[in-house]
Amino acid sequence: MSIDQGLALGATLDPVEFSWTATDVQAYNLAIGAGSTPLDDHDLGYLDDVEPRVVPTFATVAATLHTTEVPQVKFPGIDIDLARVVHGSQEVTVGGPIPPAGRARTVTRITDIWDKGSAAVIVQESTTTAPDGTELWRTRSSIFAKGEGGFGGERGPSHTHALPERSPDAVVRVPILPQQALMYRMCGDRNPLHSSPEFARAAGFPRPILHGLCTYAMVCRAVTDAVPGAPTTAFGARFAGVVYPGETLECRIWDNADHVMVGVTIPDRSGATVLTDVVLKR
Repeated sequence: MSIDQGLALGATLDPVEFSWTATDVQAYNLAIGAGSTPLDDHDLGYLDDVEPRVVPTFATVAATLHTTEVPQVKFPGIDIDLARVVHGSQEVTVGGPIPPAGRARTVTRITDIWDKGSAAVIVQESTTTAPDGTELWRTRSSIFAKGEGGFGGERGPSHTHALPERSPDAVVRVPILPQQALMYRMCGDRNPLHSSPEFARAAGFPRPILHGLCTYAMVCRAVTDAVPGAPTTAFGARFAGVVYPGETLECRIWDNADHVMVGVTIPDRSGATVLTDVVLKR
């Protein structure tokens, strides 16, 4: 067993201090598809040299942007082979617009470990603050560790947000460039699952897949562009399937005033669902 629940549950990881610049934000925006369609003033706002527009999902990479080492799933009481791990869910809550440059400190805690039988689910929550103590954002994420279940723990909650039965208010297609994963890995996620054909095959995939957090961010950017309104305060989703570079996402969008619901599929793969429970809050 690679998980010691007694040691891991509630553990607080070492704080991480980091900084970012407008150039970092520009690079991230390019990695999640900005500039890949005919440019207009709005799209150019993501690539401004001084104050580029910051997508809330930047919070998921800000602390690791300059990481070049292959990630490890190694925390207090947890040591799992990277090839056995997939992203389960992600949520970002922001206290306001993320500044295009700054310094911050992140503290992460392991809040839950669920036993799904064939897998374990590990939940982490992080709080990021500015040097003056102002909270900038919070994130909550879960990972599935295949083959690590069956330890007798609680199964955990199971819930879904049903999409509205009415027609969507907007439908947006988001093309994924063939090199999208190679661009996104420059944001700090060097997992070879997204770049090495050999590693991908060993993990059970025919070829490298797109980072789940890249899909997540591309959908967030597409939705905020398609449904302008009050600033985004939170964006969450569960990962339901893989995406391959070169495919196209279809986002069906329902605008419900204070929140937006989204269905995300791959039309060219018989409408395969890749994200569920996608909710953007205002």
